[in-house]
Amino acid sequence: MNARTLLLVAGPSGSGKSRLARLGGVAALSLDEFYHDLDHPGLPRSPIGITDWDDARSWNADEALTALRTLLDEGVAEVPVYDISLSRRVGARVLDCHDSKVILAEGVFAPQTLAAVRRAGLPARAIWLDRPRANNFSRRLARDLKEKRKRPTVLLRRGVALYRDEPRLREAALAAGFEPMPMRRALRLVRRAAGADS
Repeated sequence: MNARTLLLVAGPSGSGKSRLARLGGVAALSLDEFYHDLDHPGLPRSPIGITDWDDARSWNADEALTALRTLLDEGVAEVPVYDISLSRRVGARVLDCHDSKVILAEGVFAPQTLAAVRRAGLPARAIWLDRPRANNFSRRLARDLKEKRKRPTVLLRRGVALYRDEPRLREAALAAGFEPMPMRRALRLVRRAAGADS
């Protein structure tokens, strides 16, 4: 019987999802690693004329679900390594969760993942990182510029679009079953689930 807990963490880009996983000290799977390559047929386009990486059609939901199920059941899975600056996979790695009580899966498509894991009968707790919208924008832009994820003009235009769309994303996530939670409370929850905090 599986003794691991799946915690899905949603939130806009820049809200601190990866930071939560790192500070929580738990096994973490970035759902963003399951993006399709740039030359994948039928990728959606955004209003600003680039591939819409915030549209779930740009992402391989079936492969992500398979990886989560394998991690929960077996404690280890091979997962892709995706380079956002190149918009393609550049390899794979083995994620070993044998010693983890919690598997934290985070990413833009966590709400779609929750629906999929529920259909698959996998138990999961779902939280939305609730942080100020302006701060999310600033963190996202600073990170993306530092990592040279795309051209600065693209990053700025995309950042403005995400800023405007954030209230809608939050509302949709909460309607899907996510619980809004500030970072400090979320971190306490992760550590408690992992047995590192009382």
